[in-house]
Amino acid sequence: MSEEHYLELSENPVQFEHASSVNNVFFDEANKQVFAVRSGGATGVVVKGPDDKSSVAFRMDDKGEVKCIKFSIGNKILAVQRTSKSVDFINFIPDYPHTEFTQECKTKNASVLGFCWTNWNEIVFITDQGIEFYQVFPDKRSLKLLKSQSINVNWYQYCPETAVILLSTTVQGNVLQPFTFRNGTMSKMSKFEIELPVVPKPAKLSLSERDIAMATIYGQLYVMYLKHHSRTANSPSAEVVLYHLPREGTCKKSHVLKLNTTGKFALNVVDNLVVVHHQSSQTSLIFDIKLKDPDCAVNTHQPVLPARSIHPYRIPLSGRTSSSTHRNPNIHFI
Repeated sequence: MSEEHYLELSENPVQFEHASSVNNVFFDEANKQVFAVRSGGATGVVVKGPDDKSSVAFRMDDKGEVKCIKFSIGNKILAVQRTSKSVDFINFIPDYPHTEFTQECKTKNASVLGFCWTNWNEIVFITDQGIEFYQVFPDKRSLKLLKSQSINVNWYQYCPETAVILLSTTVQGNVLQPFTFRNGTMSKMSKFEIELPVVPKPAKLSLSERDIAMATIYGQLYVMYLKHHSRTANSPSAEVVLYHLPREGTCKKSHVLKLNTTGKFALNVVDNLVVVHHQSSQTSLIFDIKLKDPDCAVNTHQPVLPARSIHPYRIPLSGRTSSSTHRNPNIHFI
């Protein structure tokens, strides 16, 4: 990598069939797996991860449009959501029955927003009315409800490294309620409020899941909020606000990363450094929150280095001798 670039991509990209009218593509953040589902699975499901060993291919009955699909840890059980009321399960454990079994959410009139595997046989349903924590018994083809919590939910985020689920609540969506999962237990953590740049009147949903990310930095869990300032604000530039979320105790605003520009951004954490990608300039900013004043409650940070583009890379086009060169990866900007 030349001195003109700080960042480069893996030399082994995960390649898959693009999304189309017959092929749906899903990404599972926990297992780092890409699912390509053709015709609802009837003509094939191809699962690829960062290495070839994690690749899986199979077929399943087409029982409707797939909304979400994820393997449990170790690819032992597959969960598929096709409706807003239930999740289907298929065993991939050797010598276990492969017949599908289904679990409906327990809360009456609730809609399932999604689900998260917290262990190889433990799963959480997130509905618009709360969360339901289940243990899966693959041999009995059944689930047992371990614990549930009623709360109005707009959207959710999941951090697989820490098994923490973050729920957006209230009309404006800026009151966040975290839950942590460990060894078959579900614990409610202290809720906290994200400071919005403008409070709408009348109240409406103002904080989107696209504005929030969770990451472990220097061994601590942080909630990162991409704050787009309003045009009337004294500081029109965007910034990333970091809230420290401890296992016990209250969540507190601890760092502010100054982006010194506006537009669409994407966030990554690499080697404990926060990397902010800026779409229009095709450059990335790097921040190190360890460079701080220990006596300051909220530290303000500038980029540690000038903005630079990601190192150009080539992806061989399958079936062709030529290569395609790209300046930037396919990063989701917000």
